Order: sequence, then C-alpha cells, then structure tokens
Amino acid sequence: MIRIRDVAKSYGALEALRGVSLDVRRGQAVVVIGPSGCGKSTLLRCINLLEEPSAGSIEVGDWRMQFGGGRRLPPGRELARFRSEIGMVFQQFDLFPHMNVIDNVMSGPTIVKGMRRGEARSLAAGLLAKVGLSDKEQALPRQLSGGQAQRVAIARALAMAPKVMLFDEVTSALDPELVGEVLAVMRKLVEEGTTMVVVTHEMGFARDVADRVVFMDAGQIVEQGSAGQVLAQPRNPRTQAFLSRFHGTARRS
Repeated sequence: MIRIRDVAKSYGALEALRGVSLDVRRGQAVVVIGPSGCGKSTLLRCINLLEEPSAGSIEVGDWRMQFGGGRRLPPGRELARFRSEIGMVFQQFDLFPHMNVIDNVMSGPTIVKGMRRGEARSLAAGLLAKVGLSDKEQALPRQLSGGQAQRVAIARALAMAPKVMLFDEVTSALDPELVGEVLAVMRKLVEEGTTMVVVTHEMGFARDVADRVVFMDAGQIVEQGSAGQVLAQPRNPRTQAFLSRFHGTARRS
C-alpha cells in the first residue's frame, strides 16, 4: 500500500530525512518510534505531501511520485484527490471550532466529495457511534475533553474513506487518564485491518498491535522488525539506549 524509497527532506542545511525507505503492506499497522526531532513526523507529512520531499519516491496505492531534480508536486485538484485518500490525525485536534461534532465529521464528505448532506449525516453518525460518541453529535469542540476531541478527529478522518491512516503522536497532548480511550479506538481500527502508520511513544500500544516497529534516529531508519524483536531484543545500540527509558520495555521477553 505504501512504498517509500530513498526519501530525503532538507530545511536549508538541516537534513530532517536522510534516505528513508519503508514498505507498508495493505492491512498492516506499522509503528514508528524514536527520540524527538528524529524525523518521525516529517516522514508522515511527506507521505501525504504536507511536506514536499527533497528527493526520492513515494507510492501510495496507485499513486507514484518522484521528487527532486526540478520535479513539482501534482497540480491542486490532483493533489487534493491524493490527500483525500490518506487520513491523518495530528497531535492537536484541529476541529472547526464553530461547527458541532457531527458537522465536523460531515465536512470532508460534503465539501471535498460533494456528498449529499443526508448521506453524509448518516455516515457521520455511524462513525461517531464507532468511536463511542453518539451522545456528543451536537456538542461544540470546546465542550469536549481532549480524548473526546481526538476521537472526533479520528472519525472525521475516517469519513473520507481513506486507503491509509496516519497518526502523529495523537495521545501526546492528552492527560494520562484520557489516553486509553483514544488507543482503544485505534486498536479497533487495527483489528479491522486498517492500513496504518503510527508515530507514538506508547510502547505498550506498539507491543500489542504493531505488525512492524520502526526505530528512527537522526533522520534515518536505524532498526525495524517485529514488535517482539525491536522492543524486546533490539540489536542496535541507539535503539537499546532509547528503549531503556521505558521501564523494562526493551528487555521484556
């Protein structure tokens, strides 16, 4: 579903990504871990072209794009169509503050896809039930807890029927007691076979659901493998040092 080859991204003299290659098969959940500033979020933003790679190639489904050498991003409508097939949920919820919950979820299908409001409302209601928020359809974002707002953001991304879901540290801004409700929704998506790339520091979640764990450092993939191998028996010293911060996760057998 996703094939990344030799992707680089520079901001002036800063090399945020340095020749990253990664494959994600249909239905896989790939979890990306690593220290802050290692390029994890930049990688996600390059996958859906919120950031334009400086070099390399990216394939998502039937889309194939090369970067560097004077090549340009696809034109506006084509780029919007590409992004509509990739759902992304950010650290911050980015809900429309003036819209109630159900209108937030309906916004993509009605505005981008031109879906009729009645059809979009039925779709949105089903997705809000899926994330456990049927009772919040008429609430405004300011009336929600952080965990509830993040679950609405997930429902809004799912409303576009994306081929791939990207999650960028979606629990990092939440109070600890709210993290579990968001991870529970993500676990359900994994069980349903959603193709996902997840950037997170939630090592228990990675251990439980990841088909593959990728460790990044200094803009590169340093180590990757099954959750059991990378989290319990990391081979690379940098992976070992990073995981040693997470009370026993690195050595759990």
